[in-house]
Amino acid sequence: MAGNPKIRTPIVCVMGHVDHGKTSLLDRIRGSSVVSSEVGAITQHIGATIVPIEAIRALSGTMGKMPVNIPGLLFIDTPGHHAFTTLRARGGALADMAILVVDINQGFQPQTIEALQILRACKTPFVVAATKIDRIHGWRVFENESFLSTFAKQNERVQSMVENKTYEIVGKLSELEFSADRFDRVSDFQRNLAIVPVSAHTGEGISDLLMIMIGLAQRYMGEALALEVEGPGAGTVLEVKEERGLGTTLDVILYDGTLSIGDEIAVAAQDDVIFTKVRSLLKPRPMKEILVEDRFEREKTVVAAAGVKVTAPDLEGVIAGSPFFVVRGNRDEIEAKIKKEMTEIHVNLAEEGIVIKADTIGALEAICKELDGKGIGVMRAEVGPVSRHDLIETETIKNPVFRVLLSFNTPLLPDVAETIRDPSYYRLTQVKVFEGRVIYQLIDQYVAWRDEQKRLLDKQRFEHVVMPAKIRLMPDCVFRQSNPAVVGVRVLGGKLRSDVNLIMLDGRKVGHLKSMQLRQENIQEADAGLEVAISIEGATIGRQVNVGDDLFVDVPERHVKVLEKEMLKSLNTSTQEILEEYTKMRRKTEPFWAK
Repeated sequence: MAGNPKIRTPIVCVMGHVDHGKTSLLDRIRGSSVVSSEVGAITQHIGATIVPIEAIRALSGTMGKMPVNIPGLLFIDTPGHHAFTTLRARGGALADMAILVVDINQGFQPQTIEALQILRACKTPFVVAATKIDRIHGWRVFENESFLSTFAKQNERVQSMVENKTYEIVGKLSELEFSADRFDRVSDFQRNLAIVPVSAHTGEGISDLLMIMIGLAQRYMGEALALEVEGPGAGTVLEVKEERGLGTTLDVILYDGTLSIGDEIAVAAQDDVIFTKVRSLLKPRPMKEILVEDRFEREKTVVAAAGVKVTAPDLEGVIAGSPFFVVRGNRDEIEAKIKKEMTEIHVNLAEEGIVIKADTIGALEAICKELDGKGIGVMRAEVGPVSRHDLIETETIKNPVFRVLLSFNTPLLPDVAETIRDPSYYRLTQVKVFEGRVIYQLIDQYVAWRDEQKRLLDKQRFEHVVMPAKIRLMPDCVFRQSNPAVVGVRVLGGKLRSDVNLIMLDGRKVGHLKSMQLRQENIQEADAGLEVAISIEGATIGRQVNVGDDLFVDVPERHVKVLEKEMLKSLNTSTQEILEEYTKMRRKTEPFWAK
């Protein structure tokens, strides 16, 4: 069964926070596999390492003769989540499975949570590798042993610390709505995440991790791993690189079929599909010879799943994350397929929203999914550097809190960089540009800025809204009867501001409140309970109005609509009560007033 050519190697992506040991873990898997590879030589590819099943068997004595029908595991070793969001196949993530690396001593970090969100969005099966168990105080090392074997030999205090730290990870995953447990306590791997405590440094637990990955692949991926090796190659462009002496090259992960020198291939560039012919296929030499000057071995043909460097003419402008197809007489069909995949970014575009530019399609999708979850619309989402055209497009957005461009991990073209660094740019265009390399941080920056802008806009708008207030003219406080009348009043409720009209409780006009004073100082507003002196133009005390009278501020109808529909929650109880009393009075004669 092991040699079944119809089953390809599952592709495994390693993700997690920086410094939590992703590279060490991969090095250990590679190194241990090389050490135990008398039976299955390890193959190093571009950005990927194949660990053959024989090497895994040798590494994990516990595997015995368990029937296995996959050829091994292909580990993608590109930094962070970049590989995950870049690698795509058939409209989804290319990685079949993932290992999420968490430092057991440090627990969850921001990038751990980001990786989890990406895994959830892509519905990818994964295992949590709780790394650095050898750093737990008092840990006794038993090189390369299985976790349960080494765990049993630790003292009670160390065992208890391992249990506690594992359950902290279980708890954090539970908060994020993932059900998880230590791998030896999981019976249904489809429903529960397995946490495997490991040390990349000592090799402890590594055999368990590989076993669980093999088990997952076998049990849940039979159909996904079926392929036609004889068919034309299909893959994804992982990176576009300049290599000395070779020019622009593509690092490609081939997930289906075969790829040979001389094959015509199709890939996506910024605005078009490029057709070109493969000049050479290059792989790094096996591990032990990697330091030799001529690092690449030339291959005539490569079979999936594999990583390979491709050289060909006219590769400038190819996009990382582009689909990669071998063309065999079906040019139009393939061109249409690539264009469809490049435009078919799985993003719900909105009539009103922000603009996003990112380095890869997968990153765009991950950002849009996060924004969608926060109820933030996206009007445009594109792969590529930020151009002047993008700024001009963003400038046309009407709503100022959406006049924003998020640039994720993608360069600003030189003229754009210069433009937005100019302090007058934002003042003139009101276009805000945010740059970042971590999705959640970029979104948090935008949300904080947006909330502050909304607060400022509301403040500006609401400053011009006439606020409701009710006042009573106090006895023995008439300082002038008319031209203008100056009288002491008590604010019974609401918020009294200067420059408003005053009316009687039956709606009759009294005059215009011009200014207010508190202890001989001019003030602009007074809250309920305060006693202030006001000047009223157009009124004579003893004629239009008398001491002891209660007056309302005359709030215009359109202002009442704003107060009731948009500002009600921000008004204090006293102001809400006066507003209700005032509208009731108005609606006695006009039932639909301000409705």
